[in-house]
Amino acid sequence: MTKTVGILGLGVFGTTIAKQLSQYDCDIIAVDSQEENVNRLEPYITKGVIADITDFHVLEEIGISNCDVTVIATGSNLEASILAVMHCSKLGVPKIVAKAKSKTSTEILMKMGATRIINPEKETGIRVAKNIVHHKLADVISLDENISLVEFYPPSSWVGKSLKDLHLRQQYDLNLIGYRQEENAPLKTQLSADFEIQDNIMLVAIMDSKRLENADFLNED
Repeated sequence: MTKTVGILGLGVFGTTIAKQLSQYDCDIIAVDSQEENVNRLEPYITKGVIADITDFHVLEEIGISNCDVTVIATGSNLEASILAVMHCSKLGVPKIVAKAKSKTSTEILMKMGATRIINPEKETGIRVAKNIVHHKLADVISLDENISLVEFYPPSSWVGKSLKDLHLRQQYDLNLIGYRQEENAPLKTQLSADFEIQDNIMLVAIMDSKRLENADFLNED
């Protein structure tokens, strides 16, 4: 089922999220007060709106209430973030992700209705550390406290084997959802039990975050 995601604020953080989501089955509504920020994302988004994200009536008019998730991607202006979170909450958006830089702003945004807080600097540091420890790991995104989305290169012991031979769920508690022919290539999700793992493809999977810490297959050559 296609998800509708609203991204409010198109700086580096919001732009990166929009470009990444465009690779998946998502409708993206992107909002920013700067025309050039909206225009440069035109190839990646479903709808681009030049508007003030703190204006409730604008958000209502462009259909933010239809979003499954909104991302409040402005972190430098706390007042704007608070108002955007409040408006999205009032419009009934079920999941509201907000960017924050401090413990105080985190607490305020949660009280205003945010369901998840992102600290990009902290999370980037964690991801870099995991990439250093697991050299096969290309990227990891924490979906919640228990589940992570991981992109990784297959260990040599998997290459040439089919999914039915590898028993990834039973052996690694790994739910493979797709693969890329190369880094940043479109995600392909058609996987059968006979799908054969090839060298140099990038696998995309969901797994338990605790299991990720001790995932030995990410260290294999």
